[in-house]
Amino acid sequence: MEQRRFFFTSESVGEGHPDKLCDQVSDAILDACLKDDPQSRVACETFASTSLVLIGGEITTKTFVDFQHIVREVTKEIGYTDPAYGLDYQSMAVLDMIHNQSPDISQGVSGTGLEEYKGMQGAGDQGMMFGYACNETEELMPLPITLAHKLLLKATDLRKSKAIKWLRPDAKSQVTVEYEGRKPIRVDAVVISHQHDNGTPYNEIKSTIIDRVIKPILEPTGLLDKDTKCYVNPTGRFVVGGPFGDTGLTGRKIIVDTYGGMGRHGGGAFSGKDPTKVDRSAAYMARYVAKNIVAAGLAERCEVELAYAIGVPFPVSVMVDAFGGAVAPEKNIEEAVKKVFDLTPAGVIKTFDLRRPIYRKTATYGHFGRAEFPWEKVDKAEELKKAVH
Repeated sequence: MEQRRFFFTSESVGEGHPDKLCDQVSDAILDACLKDDPQSRVACETFASTSLVLIGGEITTKTFVDFQHIVREVTKEIGYTDPAYGLDYQSMAVLDMIHNQSPDISQGVSGTGLEEYKGMQGAGDQGMMFGYACNETEELMPLPITLAHKLLLKATDLRKSKAIKWLRPDAKSQVTVEYEGRKPIRVDAVVISHQHDNGTPYNEIKSTIIDRVIKPILEPTGLLDKDTKCYVNPTGRFVVGGPFGDTGLTGRKIIVDTYGGMGRHGGGAFSGKDPTKVDRSAAYMARYVAKNIVAAGLAERCEVELAYAIGVPFPVSVMVDAFGGAVAPEKNIEEAVKKVFDLTPAGVIKTFDLRRPIYRKTATYGHFGRAEFPWEKVDKAEELKKAVH
């Protein structure tokens, strides 16, 4: 096993980040469609700028959705409630550019396309999706992204509870972990950039973030030491933020959403897409498979690739990579995966009961490593282990 020392860095962004605002709007619209029409087809994109949120894309649904209300409520819940922030849920403009799904895509998904696949639900698009798991944390997630998310969750709690009154919605974090081989041995650097009210002294911002956000999250890990570097608002000022400081767009934080760069990514974003889009649903299945492989003790870390063709009702390839640490040949693990898991688009939707409004919660602090989501279960570990040996 490789024993060299190296550093790995992952970042997270808070729910007030302009891109994350857009992800939440897109997924809130998806949830509203699925709530009354589970067969809704949704591909919703959101763009945010100063005093403006624009929604577009393709939606086919039998239910009525009040897009204006959803966009404003999400913006309000995030915390954009003051015109001084450059985006205010009451005064902002909301533009609706949504239209119906392409019938060419629909016939492949519905099983009305090629004769050989008649009546079978096909994938909503081509592409490859990756899942990853490792034994660095209880969640079987990489440590750097796990800590980066937890830092911003803590900051969000302090902001929304008014425990720190000068915090504004936009925020980013970054954590650098030093490894020896594959074992995390210390946190080398932490970066938190958090939007704040005008006039708040920098020294107060820095000391408060270190004492009330960084230390409570990182000290219990035992990985902080005297050489850990903490960078808080490194420019010295972060008053202008959110969509006023930078435009936002759905799907621009795909590495934040997944494994923080540890492991491959197929390139497809998740938010705003109904589960017929394998960009999303197959990425959830790939994580489920990888996590169960690690939980079964078949590997200390594992990456799974699933690939699909539009309209085809089964994956065109399945790959398991244990990075040289598998307890059985990876070919045997792949065959076991095909036996134990239903990897068809219809099977993925059924396994996780994906035609329900569960997606808004996924749009912040990562889609993986959170026990509330069904793809985080390890209920197939024993069956998988038996199928391999």
